[in-house]
Amino acid sequence: SSYGQKMPLAVDCTAELIRCKVLDSSGRLKSHELILSYGLALVRFVNLITERKQKMASIPLRQLAREVDIPIWVVDLRHELTHGKLPRLALCRRGCDVVLDWLRKTYWSRQLGNNLCEESEDEDEEEEEANTELGNDAWE
Repeated sequence: SSYGQKMPLAVDCTAELIRCKVLDSSGRLKSHELILSYGLALVRFVNLITERKQKMASIPLRQLAREVDIPIWVVDLRHELTHGKLPRLALCRRGCDVVLDWLRKTYWSRQLGNNLCEESEDEDEEEEEANTELGNDAWE
């Protein structure tokens, strides 16, 4: 709250994603409403995080995401949410989990001054499954 209107993007994105998870666990929203809620939070995350790296020339979103270590399948999910048909709720939930993990590793662990980052093989396998679900065979 001390930031006022200049809240760090990572804090804002984290709050939105956690709000989605709370709404999801409440059982008050229908599947379609949850997809829209997760979708908006995921689209905002990708747009806001990559926006800072955008220069005068238009750089493809996938390239920008690669530069900041956002999984390409999350960018593809954002593309589906904005330009295609809505994905399944399970994929939106997975995208939220992956993005929250990215925020934890990239932002929150540095803010807390300790190492909260521990990779697991299970995470890699789950990311590959989500990537396959989007139809992108080239996992990055």
